[in-house]
Amino acid sequence: MLKISQLMNMKDRYALVTGASGRLGSIISETLAELGDNLILVDKNEDDLEKLKNKLSSFKKTKLQIINCDLENERERNLLINEVNNYKQDLNCLINNAAFTGSTNLEGWATPFESQKLESWRRSMEVNLTSVFHLSKDLAHLIKKSKGGNIVNITSIYGELGPDWRLYEDTNMGNPAAYSISKGGLVQLTRWLATTLSPEVRVNAISPGGIFRDQPADFVSRYESRTPLQRMANENDFRGVIAYLASDMSEYVTGQVLRVDGGWGEW
Repeated sequence: MLKISQLMNMKDRYALVTGASGRLGSIISETLAELGDNLILVDKNEDDLEKLKNKLSSFKKTKLQIINCDLENERERNLLINEVNNYKQDLNCLINNAAFTGSTNLEGWATPFESQKLESWRRSMEVNLTSVFHLSKDLAHLIKKSKGGNIVNITSIYGELGPDWRLYEDTNMGNPAAYSISKGGLVQLTRWLATTLSPEVRVNAISPGGIFRDQPADFVSRYESRTPLQRMANENDFRGVIAYLASDMSEYVTGQVLRVDGGWGEW
């Protein structure tokens, strides 16, 4: 009989995490390292990647590789793909986490609808959706031949649900259309890939609710009052779901979008 500890054991496996040095990406990477995964850490800021690598070096049995890549740039994505292919090693898990988020500082981004800019729309689609398609397509052959091969996409509740604009009143916050639409596209890409890459590769998504990032007190209070669990998420809330979807604990789960939102979507 298989034990839970065996299903969670990712020793000798390799996972690639995009947006690895961000706040959520760091938690994802740390969780996988704790389970024994070897990691390919991808982000566009090399200094932040080095800091993350140093932090994760405490996991002595985990091999760590870093790749500096701006996922908005197709040429850089191709270089990333070629580098991973040249490693001559398995790729058991691809975590597509990198994204322009609602709080990203882009011109014409988190502004009223009429002033949102096409350029910001295009840039977010390139990172949030096109890069996921590109990496998934060109790394699928490695994942297919690897033990427990799977892809985990990080989407959002706003890829499934419309924003409640009352939360944003009298704040400088916004909810960009491009963010929601790109994440909605990622939900459907998850389902499409799940049936296309089966049975060799499982493909699932995590749909986070709002994560506390020192937002204005009024926003936080409104958000929490609208959430059954009465609080915003924090990064540690995602450790369990990453461990579940990236490991063999979910070996009969594919095509699913798992909300980690404190019940937000049930009201």
